Amino acid sequence: MNIVAQYGIRAGGARGIVTSVEAAIREGRLAAGAALPTVRDLARALRVSPTTVAAAYRTLRVRGLVHAQGRRGTRVSARPPLPIRPVAPAPSHLRDLSLGNPDPALLPSLARPLARVRRRPGLYGEPANRPELLEVARRQLDADGLPAGPLAVVGGALDGIERVLQAQLRPGDRVALEDPGYVAVFDLVAALGLVAEPVAVDDAGPRPDALGRALGAGVEAFILTPRAQNPTGAALDAGRARELRAVLRRHPATLVVEDDHAGPVAGVPALSVCHGRERWALVRSVSKSLGPDLRLAILTGDPTTVARVEGRQSVGTGWVSHLLQDLVTALWSDLATDRLLARAAETYAARRDAMVRALAAHGIEAHGRSGLNVWVPVLEEAATMAALADGGWAVRAGERYRLKSGPAVRITTGGLAPRDADHLAAALAGSLRPERRRASA
Repeated sequence: MNIVAQYGIRAGGARGIVTSVEAAIREGRLAAGAALPTVRDLARALRVSPTTVAAAYRTLRVRGLVHAQGRRGTRVSARPPLPIRPVAPAPSHLRDLSLGNPDPALLPSLARPLARVRRRPGLYGEPANRPELLEVARRQLDADGLPAGPLAVVGGALDGIERVLQAQLRPGDRVALEDPGYVAVFDLVAALGLVAEPVAVDDAGPRPDALGRALGAGVEAFILTPRAQNPTGAALDAGRARELRAVLRRHPATLVVEDDHAGPVAGVPALSVCHGRERWALVRSVSKSLGPDLRLAILTGDPTTVARVEGRQSVGTGWVSHLLQDLVTALWSDLATDRLLARAAETYAARRDAMVRALAAHGIEAHGRSGLNVWVPVLEEAATMAALADGGWAVRAGERYRLKSGPAVRITTGGLAPRDADHLAAALAGSLRPERRRASA
């Protein structure tokens, strides 16, 4: 086998190897999950020392382009931080329940708040964060009983999480992540050169025993979704929050990051495990409640973490658009928005519960305590997806949401009317019958 020809990897020192591997990934010659040659094989093919190849692979790992998998060798990351082709949309004849979107009919109209936004152009030298926005955000967080800390404005939940991790961690650090968990967080952690440590999840959130094992393995940070967990819909209850706090108290220096991405439309009360922590951050996004295109989130946390986030932001993007800040302030200050969000939370809960009940009527296990999604364990994801597509439905395969947990599919119920849940449940039951026969054989 001609390794150089197959992979398009060129010599030129460690930098040359890194550049050629990156180009191969970017151009699709090295696909996600593809295995790279061993250090010795590539060194022999390029006629360089194994030390040079090892240094190149180390750089690629730090940049999140590849990861080491023990005996499976070095492989391209599932979502390397490079431009990629967008995911192909579901065929137009399918009912698409795969994207995780909120229902547009339950998002507030922007016409009236836009008319109220100040028309004067924003200029350099103005405060980075609008005081009015911080004031209404503080009232919301206080009303929810969440820990108090300084506030910052970031460009969405993932932007906030990335800035927190960059402020506190370094490549090679281990991070405890929910499993199943949000694929974008998996990808972000890999892109930062961090190492994921899975923490099993049930309907009440991360399991205390699994978190204890991850903390014992030396993780530096723990990222959790207190409610509307994606993809499972898990949500903390008071008992689970107490248990997790007790486990975390034995590790006071661990950074804890909470992603409250659904906020007021999650369908359950807000809870936190961050009270009294030395290093912590909480991010509340508006993407699910006000609309995915409003790329804004409020970040709070301990003074050091928030100061580092704002300091790095000040020498980069500078600030989140003041037009966007004013728009969110106007929406949050409108009683009509409060009424709509309360109705949205009730509607999402009814749709989610209808899907879980319909599946239960067919004897199918499903999870969806909060949020916009229902998680359905299956034996074979691909076969289930194909059978549902034959029945006119598109859902999301669970593979990218899993680290060590079992196969499943994710159904976004945000726009699924309860009357349609029975039809989807029947289609899913039909797709699972062959699996059940194999399982019982």
